[in-house]
Amino acid sequence: MKVFGLEITRGNSVNTEMPVRVEPPMVEAIAETSGVARPEPWMTEIGFGGGRGGTGSQRLPNVTARRAEQHGTVFACCNNIAGDLSKVPLKIWERKADGQEVRVRDHPAAYLLNVEASEGVPAKVMRFALVYAWALRGNGFAYGPRDGGGDLEMIEVIDQDGCNPLRAGRARFYDFTDGAGVYRRVPSRSMVHLRYMALDGWTGRSPLQVASETVGLAFAGQESAARSVSGAHSKAFMKLGDHYEDDAARTRNAKRLKDHLTNPNSDGIPVLGPDDDIKSLDLTAADQELLSSRKFDREQLAAIYRMPPSKLQMLEYGVKANGEQQAIDYLTDCLLHWSGLAEQTLALSILTRGERDRGLFLRHDFGALLQPTIKDQIEAVTKAVGGPVYTPNDGRKKLGLPPTEGGDKMNPAPNMTRDDSKDAKGKEK
Repeated sequence: MKVFGLEITRGNSVNTEMPVRVEPPMVEAIAETSGVARPEPWMTEIGFGGGRGGTGSQRLPNVTARRAEQHGTVFACCNNIAGDLSKVPLKIWERKADGQEVRVRDHPAAYLLNVEASEGVPAKVMRFALVYAWALRGNGFAYGPRDGGGDLEMIEVIDQDGCNPLRAGRARFYDFTDGAGVYRRVPSRSMVHLRYMALDGWTGRSPLQVASETVGLAFAGQESAARSVSGAHSKAFMKLGDHYEDDAARTRNAKRLKDHLTNPNSDGIPVLGPDDDIKSLDLTAADQELLSSRKFDREQLAAIYRMPPSKLQMLEYGVKANGEQQAIDYLTDCLLHWSGLAEQTLALSILTRGERDRGLFLRHDFGALLQPTIKDQIEAVTKAVGGPVYTPNDGRKKLGLPPTEGGDKMNPAPNMTRDDSKDAKGKEK
C-alpha cells in the first residue's frame, strides 16, 4: 500500500504485478438508449440526402443504401468490385533493403485473410461482405481483436448499420455489437475500417452520396418504369368536397374517380365537382422521355464506380475480339483503384507498426483474373526456360508437373551455345 506517496510492502511479499498488455483491453460499453449508437431500422432509411430532405430537388427519390441495392446497375458495380477483390488471394509480402520482395507465408494474418476469417466464416465471405459494404456505403467495418501478446485472433464482419464511430481528439473509437452479442467499444487499432472519399481521413462517403442528385434521377426513372409495368399509369391523391348528400354518394364519387384513373382504356380526363381536386404524384411523359434519353441508369452509375461498360454487359461499347484488352482496362482503371485503398487500410489494422517498418505489406494477386490459355502458358514457360529465366524444373513447377533429374541446371542462352574449342576451330578451317 501507499502512505504519503511511498510504497510500503512486507519483506517477504512477492511482486504480483500483471504484465502490461500490448493492445488496449476490450471493454464492454454501457448500452445506450440513444438511437445514434444503436439505431432503429427507420434511421437507416434516412438516406444520403440527394432527394427528399437533401439539397437537391425535393421530387427526387431518397437515395439510401438499401434503396440503391435494388437498382441493377448499382448492385452489379458493387458485386463486381467485391467479388473480384475477394476471389483473388490477398498475400503478405516483405520488401527487403535491396528492393527484393519476398512472400511471407507463416504470418497469422495470411490464414485469416485467405482461409478462415473467424469461426465458421470463410475468408472470402468476410472479404466480400466488407468490400461490398464499403463500395455501397462508403464505409466497411470488421472487428479484429488481439490477444495479450498482440496477435490477431480473427476478422469478424459486424452489422454495418449498428457500428457507431466516436472521436476523442485524434483518437477514434467504435461502438458495435460483435458476433457473440456483446456490446463493445474498441479503439481503431482493433477495428478494420475501410472508408472511401474520406476528406478528413476518417469519415467515409459513398459514391452514391457524392453524386446523390444524379443517382436520384436514375432511381426516379426506375420507379416510373416499375409503375408503368405494373399497370397503374397514374398515381395521384383526390380531394373531395363536402357538398355530397351522404357518405354513400361521396363513396360512389370517389370510386368513380379512382376507376377512371386506374382504367387503362379511359381518356385520362376525369369529371370533377366544384370542390374536388386531383394531385398527380407520377412523372409526366416529358420527364420520362428526359430520363430515358440521358440513360442515367447505366452510363452515369458505371462512371461513378469507374466500371467499364463491358463488365455491365453493355456490349455496344466493345466486341468479343477485344475482350482481353477490356479485361486489362478493367484491372487498371477500376480494380487497382479500389484494391490500392483496401490494401493500405487493411495493412494499418492487420499489421503492427513494427511489421510495417520491417517492410511487410499486403497485395492482391490479380494473376488469377488473367488466366492464360494452355497454349499461351506453355509457350511462355518454354521461352522463359530457354531464355534463360527459369530452370526446366521451375517451368515444370509452373505447369503443375513433378521435377525431373537434371532439371535444376539453367539452360544457356541460344547465342552462348557456340563451341569455341580448338577442335571446332580446326574443323571450320
